[in-house]
Amino acid sequence: MKFVYSIAAVIALISNVSAFAPTGSFVARPASKAGSFTSLDMLKGDKSFADSSSSFFPFEAEERNKQSESSSALYAKSKGPNQESTDGSAGARQLLGLKGAGETDNIWKIRLQLTKPITWIPLLWGVMCGAAASGNYHWMWNPFDPNDRDVMLGATDAAKGLTAMILSGPFLTGFTQTINDWYDKEIDAINEPYRPIPSGAISEKDVIAQIWILLLGGLGISYGLDVWTGHDFPIVFALSVFGSFIAYIYSAPPLKLKQNGWAGNYALGASYISLPWWCGQAVFGELDRPVFWCAHVLMLNFRSPQRPIMYSIAGLGIAIVNDFKSIEGDRAMGLNSLPVAFGVDGAKWICAASVTLTQLGVAGYLATIGETTYVAILLALILPQVYFQATLLIPDPIQNDVKYQASSQPFFVFGILATALCLGHHDWSAVA
Repeated sequence: MKFVYSIAAVIALISNVSAFAPTGSFVARPASKAGSFTSLDMLKGDKSFADSSSSFFPFEAEERNKQSESSSALYAKSKGPNQESTDGSAGARQLLGLKGAGETDNIWKIRLQLTKPITWIPLLWGVMCGAAASGNYHWMWNPFDPNDRDVMLGATDAAKGLTAMILSGPFLTGFTQTINDWYDKEIDAINEPYRPIPSGAISEKDVIAQIWILLLGGLGISYGLDVWTGHDFPIVFALSVFGSFIAYIYSAPPLKLKQNGWAGNYALGASYISLPWWCGQAVFGELDRPVFWCAHVLMLNFRSPQRPIMYSIAGLGIAIVNDFKSIEGDRAMGLNSLPVAFGVDGAKWICAASVTLTQLGVAGYLATIGETTYVAILLALILPQVYFQATLLIPDPIQNDVKYQASSQPFFVFGILATALCLGHHDWSAVA
């Protein structure tokens, strides 16, 4: 049976090649320094950039010509290039992929920046939550349980968890961010002209190579995890293929889910919460306890599928926060993000409501299964989030987007962990 799945895996990889294979000639040009090829040059119609790989370019040729003039005008009105941070954090910001980054010509630092390591954190946390929800993760020395102090078993589980985090973070999230930057190079020329691709800091050939290495490397690691854990069905590999497909259609035409604010934000937010959770839970157990399910925003118990709990929809609200800074470029490029569709004022209330009401729904579900202690913990973690919404998000979501996320999201992710621990330690024997 494992041989059959291996053949299926190879076929899946081969079939994916057609999505990335260039349909025309690809002219690679060496990486140039940020000053030699500017994002403004690209917007004015640099054919060597736009036409070198037609299968990867997100806009049709005739659309590019129509858009270039308005894009250039909008760019000219923008705040200009990235302003390097003066607080001594420019180097760290460059490595993490944050605004205020310092310039570098080190290709490996640029490659790392392209993967936006700051975005790995929710995925790494999600793997931890999935492991906790499995109820089967073993510590090397558990101070709370004298029966859970098998050093070798704990070391093995730690190694599996670390491998799952490497899969979810550097490889597949890195793939997602790189391919998104590739298809968004015109938009980034307006919103974030300092990014590696629009600034010309990395060549197109190097970007394509990075996309492939991260994708194939991630799928290889996922299948290795299935073999390591003895899965009859390669569930981690299947989740990785699904997540990679969602990442592709999120960024690439013709579907380009991000063109629609609801579909794009939900696909992004739900995947960031659900997929790493599923991965962690599958590595250490089975998907037979409540898990985050994207399709209907349900946490589904396969033994008792009528028990819903909303959580993944909170990811939609988190994704909206990232769209506020991109509203100018999204509008210029015809992307109907929620801030574009509803305006900043409408989108900020959708963001706050989706995050808060979702967590209240989670608390309500935990109350129905008698976990009152975890309900109290979750409510205590919701209160500071509401405070930061009232003092940062609602007054000015564009100016305070980073500050709001840095202040509010720690409470949100600890709420997810609390829910995972609750599910992992709940007695499900009474469930019919």
